[in-house]
Amino acid sequence: MDNHHSQKKAQQQRDDLTGEHAIGDAGQIVLACLFAAAWIADTFFFKYTTFLNRYVPLGVRIPAGAVLLVLSGYLARKSLSIVFGKERENPGVIRESVFNTVRHPVYLSEILLYLGLLLLSISLAAAAVWVIAIGFLHYISRYEERLLLVRFGEEYEQYIKEVPMWIPRFRKR
Repeated sequence: MDNHHSQKKAQQQRDDLTGEHAIGDAGQIVLACLFAAAWIADTFFFKYTTFLNRYVPLGVRIPAGAVLLVLSGYLARKSLSIVFGKERENPGVIRESVFNTVRHPVYLSEILLYLGLLLLSISLAAAAVWVIAIGFLHYISRYEERLLLVRFGEEYEQYIKEVPMWIPRFRKR
């Protein structure tokens, strides 16, 4: 049994985790491969839909893309370590750290990763895959939120009211 499979099996057996959509992981892998293929092929070989790069200077694209890539890495590392780093004896709605800013920081990190790459080299072909990926991540997020509502009820309803799904609020209501 390979390491990834045994980790996945251990995650499924943890009572403190609520679950995810059955095609969530596979869909993310397929979309990541499609995005990478479109972005690499268009950026480095065919250059069919990269004409916008002529209008947005490298001096803007590289720093902005780098900031998004760093933010993406931070969100992914922080949120994954909170969810999978330790088993919680008393499962509940996670509100610590990045989960107090947005409800889906792992998926947001994926969206920002793609956007960071798109800023480094603007490919409309890859941008189309990015839009599809956002739709897919929104779909599986909604599915997972239904599971969390069933499991945690009012506690999760309150969390939904207080913490935005995707775009952080920097002012308290």
